[in-house]
Amino acid sequence: MAIRPLPGRRSLLKGSLAVSAGLALPAFTRSGRPAAEWGVQTGDVTRDSALVWVRSDRPARMIVETSATESFRDVRRMRGPLIGPGTDFTGTTRLRGLPPGEQIHYRVLLADPDDPRRTSAPVAGAFRTVPDRRRDGVRFVWSGDLAGQGWGINPEFGGYRIFDAMARLDPDFFLFSGDTVYADGPIAASAELPDGSLWRNITTEEKSKVAESLTEFRGTFRYNLLDEHLRRFNARVPSIVQWDDHEVRNNWYPGQRIADTDTRYTEKSVDVLAARARRAFGEYFPMSTPRPGAREGRVHRVVRQGPLLDVFVLDMRTYRNANSPGDQTVDPQGILGREQLDWLKRELARSRAVWKVIAADMPIGLVVADTTEGRPHVEAVAQGDPGAPLGRELQIAELLRFIKHRRITGTVWLTADVHHTSAQHYQPARAAFGDFEPFWEFVSGPLNAGAFPATELDATFGPERVWVKAPTTANVSPAGGYQFFGEVDIDGGSGELTVRLREMDGTVLFRKTLQPGLVGQ
Repeated sequence: MAIRPLPGRRSLLKGSLAVSAGLALPAFTRSGRPAAEWGVQTGDVTRDSALVWVRSDRPARMIVETSATESFRDVRRMRGPLIGPGTDFTGTTRLRGLPPGEQIHYRVLLADPDDPRRTSAPVAGAFRTVPDRRRDGVRFVWSGDLAGQGWGINPEFGGYRIFDAMARLDPDFFLFSGDTVYADGPIAASAELPDGSLWRNITTEEKSKVAESLTEFRGTFRYNLLDEHLRRFNARVPSIVQWDDHEVRNNWYPGQRIADTDTRYTEKSVDVLAARARRAFGEYFPMSTPRPGAREGRVHRVVRQGPLLDVFVLDMRTYRNANSPGDQTVDPQGILGREQLDWLKRELARSRAVWKVIAADMPIGLVVADTTEGRPHVEAVAQGDPGAPLGRELQIAELLRFIKHRRITGTVWLTADVHHTSAQHYQPARAAFGDFEPFWEFVSGPLNAGAFPATELDATFGPERVWVKAPTTANVSPAGGYQFFGEVDIDGGSGELTVRLREMDGTVLFRKTLQPGLVGQ
């Protein structure tokens, strides 16, 4: 695969980015100046703006400097927010008026609120703004499921080294497809592997139990930033982030009550837990906020990536109905809720991008069961009945029918969640419900979590599993392999979109190239 040349970015690791890359574990030292020991992040980058994130070790004023060169010869300075305990000492600054399609170097400083001359050492990073020109092309990576099933940061294994493999592809951004943390998954000091050896985790107090308090949720998000590979990746690659269940609790839905028999939780209201988790999620990721008047704390949004690509970020958790057997013949709420479904249809019809990536935090045709309440319920969309749409499938059928009849071209579904990697092609000729055009769904993950066998397919929308790699036993550790990410590469000349499913070291396992301008393929 040909890699686009990127002047200055490669050398960034040897230059200014070494400030962040050289950090091992945060030292929690307190000197006379603030410190940004958790690295920097950028998110939801557009043609002329970006969000920059940092965390301080104490109250501080956030300052961001940008330059066209890593020498920072000509600097533009932005004064960011005063950050303190109200946001767990995290802060985000929106950069505006950036040139489209250009490399932007930035560095973050933290200033003492009482003496602005006392500043932290700068922490540097870089990103590319979205191009106006189609010929520049787009490349991004996606995956999900980080630090699940008790498999945390293991320095002997090399930590979250999969992020180095993703960074080597020089992506324009990273689509983090949910389960960004495991708030319901404590991290113990060690776990026994099949060969009798031990997997040894870095541990923290907050990760010693399930997260219930805001402090514990914040600590859960902070845990992953102990990994130097992730901090280095965050400094070079912008993110587009969505959430799923493990940011709160396995298989949660609004209005759920936790059974008294689950003694891990003293707080039994999932809505209370979700509100705390959503606050911590917003504090620890640089995410665009919705327009005034929109629902507060909204995760679903469109992130436009130039003439070639729009990314439709779904929230398949916040607006869903209760998990059930999924056999309803009428289900207006479904997995998206009516408001979000109407938004998605409207934005898809409005999009003029060549490709419309639907970033779903759960798969469409893979049966994902929920047995947390002691009986078999449907956790995702498919319920295993190969006949006409029922339950949440009704809402997806409505969406697929809309895409067909409005002749919306270039839709591709990307997801994670199921802890294996696969490619499914959906074809009406094979389906019980046939009023849609063919489409592809690609699955990747996990990043550093237990791997699981491939799940059953539901024939309602006619999926064929064209390719899959998954273990035959449950909860295979990262040491056993089966850690995956995906890559999407859109050629600026032909407009072709190529998906590559990759292993932890970057090895290509599967490749599929799709042609532009088609309603279905």
